[in-house]
Amino acid sequence: MSPLLRVQGRIGQRTLLLTTAAVPLTGWAVHAVMLHRQLAATRRDPLTGLLRRDSYTARARRLLARHGDDTAVVIVDQDHFKAVNDDFGHPAGDAVLTATAARITAWAGARASVGRLGGDEFAVVVHVPAAGLEQRLAQLVRMLRTPVVLEDGRTVDVAASVGAATPRTVGSRDLTVLQRAADAALYDGKHSGRAAVASPAHTTVPSINGRRAGRPGTAVWGRAA
Repeated sequence: MSPLLRVQGRIGQRTLLLTTAAVPLTGWAVHAVMLHRQLAATRRDPLTGLLRRDSYTARARRLLARHGDDTAVVIVDQDHFKAVNDDFGHPAGDAVLTATAARITAWAGARASVGRLGGDEFAVVVHVPAAGLEQRLAQLVRMLRTPVVLEDGRTVDVAASVGAATPRTVGSRDLTVLQRAADAALYDGKHSGRAAVASPAHTTVPSINGRRAGRPGTAVWGRAA
């Protein structure tokens, strides 16, 4: 065999080996991407794309630890949501929830933690300096009052109640305490058309899992010390 043919043969063998090795590596890469996407999907609410409670909570606590007093915990509750489902149908209700989630996300920004706690209830932990809190909350309320246009052209008038708590206003950096206070403030100011900011008194409202007692699926477990 000539030297040229021997060289070509060796190159062919090496190419075959490299190609054979690349096949399983490519397969593993595709598999890893699929696993990553599946894991990401389990962290998200399938309707709104927002974080589920566990993922939201983990991110929220990191933000509280990082930004401290310049952090706000905001609870949003859709007003008259049952009437939307009754008058326009459940697909319209889904559209309202999706629009609300998109508006909250746009308001909060990419670095915030935005989650759907369940039903028509949402939670946000966002970096907001104390001096700008009132203005930022008023902006959120305006965004949430913008009518939602359905695919068939019908328009749904919407509004949401908003409650907020900060370490400065309630004297705690604990996420559960802040959510409880924000939720209680929301309830006190429900349908007022303004965001309600919690005070230390709101931390003593009976609750479970950071939600005001009396909401569907909750039960009183005690009061804050």
